[in-house]
Amino acid sequence: MSGRVCDLGHLMPVDEAIGRLLEQVPPPPLAQMIALDQAMGRVLAADILSPVHLPAWDNSAMDGYALRASDLPPEGGYLLMGGRIAAGDPPGPALLAQHAVQIFTGAPLPVGADTVVPQERCRVEGEGVWFPPVNLGDHVRKEGEEIRRGALLLAKGKRLRAQELGLLAGAGVARVEVYRPLQVGLLSSGNELREPGESLEPGQIYNSNRYLLAALLRGWGVEVHDYGVMADDLAISRQTLSRAASRCDLLLSSGGVSVGEEDHLKQAIEATGRVDFWRLAIQPGKPLAFGEVLGKPWIGMPGNPSAALITALVVVRPFLLRAQGVSEVLPVPLAVSAGFDWAQRNKRRQYLRARLVPDAEGRLSVALHPQQSSAMLMAACWADGLAVIERETQVLKHDNVMFLPFASLTQ
Repeated sequence: MSGRVCDLGHLMPVDEAIGRLLEQVPPPPLAQMIALDQAMGRVLAADILSPVHLPAWDNSAMDGYALRASDLPPEGGYLLMGGRIAAGDPPGPALLAQHAVQIFTGAPLPVGADTVVPQERCRVEGEGVWFPPVNLGDHVRKEGEEIRRGALLLAKGKRLRAQELGLLAGAGVARVEVYRPLQVGLLSSGNELREPGESLEPGQIYNSNRYLLAALLRGWGVEVHDYGVMADDLAISRQTLSRAASRCDLLLSSGGVSVGEEDHLKQAIEATGRVDFWRLAIQPGKPLAFGEVLGKPWIGMPGNPSAALITALVVVRPFLLRAQGVSEVLPVPLAVSAGFDWAQRNKRRQYLRARLVPDAEGRLSVALHPQQSSAMLMAACWADGLAVIERETQVLKHDNVMFLPFASLTQ
């Protein structure tokens, strides 16, 4: 990377910054085979092809009766009972002409049956059953309807959620090849920082970013190594950074990247690698640093808590997910009606703490918290996402505005 963008007085667009970061993502960690019940949140390191058809055979989607549709006249009619098949039973003998069998959900259809009629639509009469008009194939799950044997079940780079684990289990997959967890070193910068529970002297504050960022990182599936607050000492800072780089895949810090701040962090990183300072067209936030320490990537984020939160969610998250081997790393915003006016044009893209509010008809609109300070987290706790206001843009009530749910950003 060349040039210190901040020296040029230029505000780098957010999307450009994300793109430049993604261009420099290191290869994902080595892969390992693990049991399926240990794979939640892990990232597939190889494609998985289905070892079976799903469903494995034609089966019933309902409790009812299996029959041959051509045995009934268009107006419906009467068929003799020819047996009973429950889930877990073999399909039994082939279906006789003019017969039906009682069948339960998930049970295999006997040879010759092609349709299932729900039991509540039928009427038992003596040794047979009366049926209404039917359509060929009703309520039958066909063999391979979901996926065929040998077809792609899940692709490399997929981060596994509960539904993927269920799909794999349903296909009989017991072990999966996944990337090892990414090791991230977390550091804080600032002599004013103290830990919760400690007493504060004038000018000191509690280190909220340490807990905020560690929680985000764990939600993104990485293993966090917390190196605490770096002392305002060049030798100690270099030692801490070197120790973190020797153990971790990448380093993440908060504080110490704003213009005019003390530069012990910058000096320590330059002594062990390189650093480029960027000024992003993002609010809250703006200062961001990227570089390396002993060959390991390092990202430096702003120290204000809301700025750190939003920079992490919007800019850092795609980098960390891609470094874990995830293919799809960018969130998809929702277009929702604005429940507010935003007349002030800004040179930076704004990420406003917001929530979705239903009206009397159940239609959702975006409401803003009145406090949007970069130093305060109450608004983010009230919010369930971020309303995105593009650069040099006004928003009027009922205009569509892009909304990023926190649920899509914190996993």
